[in-house]
Amino acid sequence: MRIANHDGRLTLVRRDDTVDVATASDGRFDSAIEHVFDRWDEFVDWCRSDGLTATGSTRPAGSIGPVSPRPRQIFGVGLNYVDHAREAGSPLPTVPLLFTKFASALAGPHAVVELSGPSVDWEVELVVVVGRRCDGVSRDRAWDHVAGLTIGQDISDRDVQLEGATPQYSFGKSFANFAPIGPALVTPDEFPDPDAVALECWVDDERVQNGTSANLVFSVPQLVEYISARVVLEPGDLIFTGTPAGVGLGRTPRRYLRDGETIVSRIDGIGEMTNRVVDPAGAVTDLPADAVAAR
Repeated sequence: MRIANHDGRLTLVRRDDTVDVATASDGRFDSAIEHVFDRWDEFVDWCRSDGLTATGSTRPAGSIGPVSPRPRQIFGVGLNYVDHAREAGSPLPTVPLLFTKFASALAGPHAVVELSGPSVDWEVELVVVVGRRCDGVSRDRAWDHVAGLTIGQDISDRDVQLEGATPQYSFGKSFANFAPIGPALVTPDEFPDPDAVALECWVDDERVQNGTSANLVFSVPQLVEYISARVVLEPGDLIFTGTPAGVGLGRTPRRYLRDGETIVSRIDGIGEMTNRVVDPAGAVTDLPADAVAAR
């Protein structure tokens, strides 16, 4: 099953058509996608019932919003791919390295990313959307509590993230539109193996990241178990599970996003996001490459 946020309305996406849920359910479910997660089991049963018919055609891509626009909590996981930890010169973590992204950073899959400075980096990520309340959920039951998976970009201002005596991960990763997600939420049963999902990131014509979630240091079930043992995960919450190797910070020389570039994020079975990069202040565009790399 696939759902999306089309023009602010909860939409069931099928192979040849889309279904406006509020209309098709005669108001049983309202149009706000964020409300469905608290009734996830009931919603899934309704979607899979006989007699559900289409009520509209596919909307244009530009109208697609985030699949969980008002989560109670957003978790990020640092250094959670083996190859990314190596490119960062860090040992593999022994426990998940958690941070938060503020909800004000959320955006749809075609949002414009405004540069906050000369060291803004890309990080394609597989994002978990929680479907059932998780309070001490074991890893063998974790997938039963996941509504679905979507694509995310953990856009990061590295200067802000690393400034000061103590790194400010959450602050440097939470500028407006620094957490685009979408274009659809796909339930785990749609994947041949939800623990081995391929993901890629392109900046213009260059493929900068190419990985698989099979190389996560801590898998989705392990993350759900670890987090829910300490913090209750609520329906609609998001977990950005980490990024594979290929980020700008890990390159020699370092390479960051520039005005006019386009980030394309792809995950097998979900689709792709396209985010245009702009520099509203005009301060980054004319920097020489070596100046950007030195930061």
